[in-house]
Parts: sequence; C-alpha cells; structure tokens
Amino acid sequence: MTKTALSRMPNPAELVPEMNDVSAALFRATGNQSVPRTTMNLIHLRAGQIVNNTYLTILNTSFLRKAGESEERITAVSSWPDAPYFTDAERAALALVEATLQPAPHGTERVSDALYAEVAQHYDPKALATLTLAIGQINFFIAVAVIGKPQPVGSLAESQWD
Repeated sequence: MTKTALSRMPNPAELVPEMNDVSAALFRATGNQSVPRTTMNLIHLRAGQIVNNTYLTILNTSFLRKAGESEERITAVSSWPDAPYFTDAERAALALVEATLQPAPHGTERVSDALYAEVAQHYDPKALATLTLAIGQINFFIAVAVIGKPQPVGSLAESQWD
C-alpha cells in the first residue's frame, strides 16, 4: 500500500507574494557564476537528502540531470565522502553544507576553522561568499519544503536554470 502525501501548503507564494521577490533575489545573488551551477545543485541535493525532503531531492536531481550529470554522480551524492566522482572543490562544498545543516558534536563548532580553510583553498573570496549564500538559499527553501510539503516536481528543471 502506497501512502500519498498531501501538500500542506501547495503554493505559499500565493499567500505571501513577496516570497517570489526573496526567491528571485537569492537566485540573482547565487547566480553570479563564481561557483559552478552544478556545484550549487550538488549541495542543494545533499541538503534535501539531509533533511529527508523528497521535493528538494527530486527537484535538484532533475536540475543535475538537465545539466547532463551522470547517474553515478547524482546517486553518489548521498555517500560522497567515499565516492570517486567528485572534485576536491565539490567535496569541500559538500562538507560545508553537511557541517552547516547537521548538529556538531558537543563542544565543537559546526564549521571548524580547518573546514573553512579547506573550502577557502578551492574557492576565492567571492565564490566562498556565494557558496555561503547558496547554503542560506537552500535553508530558505528547506523551511518551505519541510513545513509546506509541496508535491515533488521534476518538471521545474525544464523551465529553469538553463
């Protein structure tokens, strides 16, 4: 028996139209091309996996497929530390999103100085700031996705992020 989840908030932008402005501003800020779009989608996919949200995982999987990413890379995002498919820069970005979204062990920082230094080796200051904003961007959408439970849609990838 398959349980069909119902959306609790199918389109929050209908209720709060200003949400579209916030969303558009975030996409403009992160779309400055200092970080590859693929990297953005990889970290957004990993964030969706971390919070167990089908909407975000399907959406970002669709974006990665549209960009021509291999099924191996897409599938391996959930187990990226031991997967051979990612560059050192992508690994640093994935580690950063994980550190940001997951609780730190007691008495430690989520993002350690060592992790920050590792990420900074792969991204110049503008790219690092953009990567930070991209993690903030997905956090904005995590709240909408986990509270509102929109229905999963892969078709958005067809009309966005060309």
